[in-house]
Amino acid sequence: MADPALHHQIQPIKEIAIDYTPEACTHCPVSNSITLTFDHRGGARWRSTSRFLYGTFTSLIQCPKGNTSGLNFNIYLSSLEGDKSQDEIDFEFLGKDKTIVQTNYYTTGTGNREQIHDLGFDCSDGFHEYTIKWNPDSIEWVIDGKVVRKAEKKEGEAFPEKPMFLYASVWDASYIAEGQWTGPYIGCDVPYVCLYKDIQVPVSTAVECSCDS
Repeated sequence: MADPALHHQIQPIKEIAIDYTPEACTHCPVSNSITLTFDHRGGARWRSTSRFLYGTFTSLIQCPKGNTSGLNFNIYLSSLEGDKSQDEIDFEFLGKDKTIVQTNYYTTGTGNREQIHDLGFDCSDGFHEYTIKWNPDSIEWVIDGKVVRKAEKKEGEAFPEKPMFLYASVWDASYIAEGQWTGPYIGCDVPYVCLYKDIQVPVSTAVECSCDS
């Protein structure tokens, strides 16, 4: 394993993979910016091309404007999206209320560790910095430099330990819990555009991807 001191040295993300609807995602490496659009085509999801084992992951994000009820927009880590035994660490914005954000983490596919945080602002009004600091024994969720949540590994309890990709997506989650989670989808202000810039990933601890997902 790389020197722990290197875990939290960061660098701009250089390449991304687009998992679906590539025409709804744009990436400009020169400006280190990514846009995701949700419209009649549905949403899109991007990820890093390498997995990382621990480190700091950060981005400035401006969430979509308008009535975003029903949508989920996010930035998160996952060992492999769609794998039922995935490890995962999340920031998720719930379209029914853009003044809150949900954090969560999963170990071998088990989550149920959700917490809701008041942002003190509308996440679509401008760019704000969202950071995940992942260590072997702790996770910190940081917004604009302020730690909003810290989870620490407890003896005998599972904790995220699988190498993970950095992901982000915009998708219609209105079917979950009959719309109670993100609200019913309205769609009156389509297209919905989520903006990411100054995206940073760890310098070291990258693990080359051997999957086709």
